[in-house]
Amino acid sequence: MTTIDDAKGWIAQDPDPVTREELAALIDGAEAGEAPALAALADRFGSRLTFGTAGLRGELGAGPNRMNRVLVAQAAAGLARFLVQRATESEGRTPSIVIGYDGRTNSDVFARDTAELMAGAGVHAILLPRMLPTPVLAFAVRHLDVSAGVMVTASHNPPRDNGYKVYLGDEDEGAQIVPPADGLIHEAILEVARTVTVEELARSTDYDVADESVVDAYVERTAAIAARGADAPADTEVPFVAVPFVAVPFVAVPFVYTPMHGVGWEVSQRVFAAAGLGSPTVVAEQVEPDGAFPTVAFPNPEEPGALDLAIATASRVDATLIIAHDPDADRLAVAVPLPESATADSGGWRRLSGNEVGALLGWRAAERLHREGREGALAASLVSSPALSVIARHYGLDYRDTLTGFKWISRTPRLQFGYEEALGYLVNPDTVRDKDGISASVEFLAMVGELAAAGRTLAEHQADFDAMFGAFASAQVSLRVTDLSRIGQIMAALRDQPPAEIGGVRVSEVDDFSRGFGDYPPGDILRFWMLGGARVIVRPSGTEPKVKVYIDASSDSGSVAERRASAQAEVAALEAGMRALIG
Repeated sequence: MTTIDDAKGWIAQDPDPVTREELAALIDGAEAGEAPALAALADRFGSRLTFGTAGLRGELGAGPNRMNRVLVAQAAAGLARFLVQRATESEGRTPSIVIGYDGRTNSDVFARDTAELMAGAGVHAILLPRMLPTPVLAFAVRHLDVSAGVMVTASHNPPRDNGYKVYLGDEDEGAQIVPPADGLIHEAILEVARTVTVEELARSTDYDVADESVVDAYVERTAAIAARGADAPADTEVPFVAVPFVAVPFVAVPFVYTPMHGVGWEVSQRVFAAAGLGSPTVVAEQVEPDGAFPTVAFPNPEEPGALDLAIATASRVDATLIIAHDPDADRLAVAVPLPESATADSGGWRRLSGNEVGALLGWRAAERLHREGREGALAASLVSSPALSVIARHYGLDYRDTLTGFKWISRTPRLQFGYEEALGYLVNPDTVRDKDGISASVEFLAMVGELAAAGRTLAEHQADFDAMFGAFASAQVSLRVTDLSRIGQIMAALRDQPPAEIGGVRVSEVDDFSRGFGDYPPGDILRFWMLGGARVIVRPSGTEPKVKVYIDASSDSGSVAERRASAQAEVAALEAGMRALIG
């Protein structure tokens, strides 16, 4: 009866009538011996959402293994204890925090609970004025010079999820938490859960609500990105042909925009206008925030079908590009029209991969540094394409592969540009220390506008890239599971009996990160190097019940068409091989 008793104890401290009622029904069923109710209680109370380097993220519902007001209150109180202790140890100022939230179910409730509990614990709390994108919160941590930030969001997760993302200020400069801070916060949360009930936690309404100047400052700083591409002297020497990185003003190109039922539109439209990028045609069905995400199965622009409405809109208005954000606007997806001769099941449009966009933006950043005679570093997650390292080497810049996540990318010394293949880009690290879909949109639209002003197309620009650096191809295999133990079984099988070949390509070397590898800490990652230089990386997803496989190959021999064909053929063979291996 322990689980039922735990559930009754949970109800006693739950301030939310919705989850109280939900849990009461399960308790009644469990006491009547109903197997589904007993299984549901075991799932909710058999484990607890762990506070890690992505903060908290999970399905809404009652119990410690769900996102709810009790769990969030415990998290807020634990984080407050961590911030107070940190300030005491450093003999610093009064700890402070800024709190943001998006349009998901209960995001506003969790944010206000956090503000009240922080204020009750002696932390100076500032609540952003309304639902806003995650990049605005990340910006506010630095702009307001606070000790920490919390963003209530589950980003691109399914509609029933929510989350709690934590940033640290001061010496962490507004980056997401990393070890050991995540572990210390987790222990503080567990201590709260063990020793006090939610109703015993001190609350106060003595917190501040930020004014519009925070949003205004973000808009101004982000719009200024558009002016960076054309500020070179007119006589700047171009180191190679047909690259519009000299004094060529951009022109506004017609594009379609969707925030995918998220919170990106209000701020994005202000940024686009201030940057001179024009006013896009919006996807009317998806422009208003809606936590139910009614037009998409998953509110993630990477998912099949997610851009269907955007493609239909773009085809109708003859747009040049599609710009899509995920619901909290920290990711950017770009789609382009296919050539008239091409046939596809995608309505005549193709979404650029995160690696394609990352390579083009990284090239742009490297060329800007070269043009201005500045040094710096580029960085990408280790599962992203090797293309960025080739760019860095060409320009004599530092380069770093990091673990997945911008908590690591953003901490690269002297960083000037960073990205990860999952549609995340950091183009303005002096302003935001996290991925930012809005600033990346400005950079990409300005680049396409400069190309248009020079009479060139994005396709021609991509061909220039392949001619200069080689053609890079990539693919992903993503296996979603319902039984989480399946993930461990797949990883163990690949470790215990690593394949000698994948898709007919011989494996030359295997890197196992489970005990650490080089400068990397231990992690559940396997990297297979193939004869000829291609690679395959396998790891569990950090936010979803998936095993993810990342495949990359390149070619620098022959014409651009031959290079592309060679790289794509190898990737296709490796993809087929991995699908056969992991099912």
